[in-house]
Amino acid sequence: MAYGRRYGMKVRIARFNNCCGPEGAWAGGREKAPAAICRKVTEVQDGGTIEVWGNGTAIRSYTYVSDMVEGIYMLTQSDLEGPVNIGSPQRVSVDQLVAIVAEVTAMKVNIKHVDGPVGVQARSFSSARIRSIRWRAETLLKEGIWLAYPWIEAQVKAQQAREREKKMGNR
Repeated sequence: MAYGRRYGMKVRIARFNNCCGPEGAWAGGREKAPAAICRKVTEVQDGGTIEVWGNGTAIRSYTYVSDMVEGIYMLTQSDLEGPVNIGSPQRVSVDQLVAIVAEVTAMKVNIKHVDGPVGVQARSFSSARIRSIRWRAETLLKEGIWLAYPWIEAQVKAQQAREREKKMGNR
């Protein structure tokens, strides 16, 4: 913003909600909750138990990657200046997120709440400015999970296969 004021340049700042979808981080601690939950569900049998940090009540909102990209594009083509939040208004708790992944995968999943980093209980996030240029997140979380899960599942299965091959090679 300071650079823009100093040199007379319009500055647009996209402030992102949590993004979800395929082709992103899915393991290693840098993934967002939807990818982590999809990975954990892939790793257990039907009826199995996954660990979730905290008590499951933390509220978040997730925006599907293609919606996010469209929001960025529309922002760059607009007259808006300054910070603009881009995100879905759909808010879910962590436990609701697990339920959505379980429904998409047609699995029964039990939750074991454990200590771990949770962050704030909820974030206030107004997307009024991006909506003023007629952008709206089109993809509901359940549809985004349905689109992302097969890719995450394939990554998990490929990793498991590599680990099996490595064990067989070490014999």
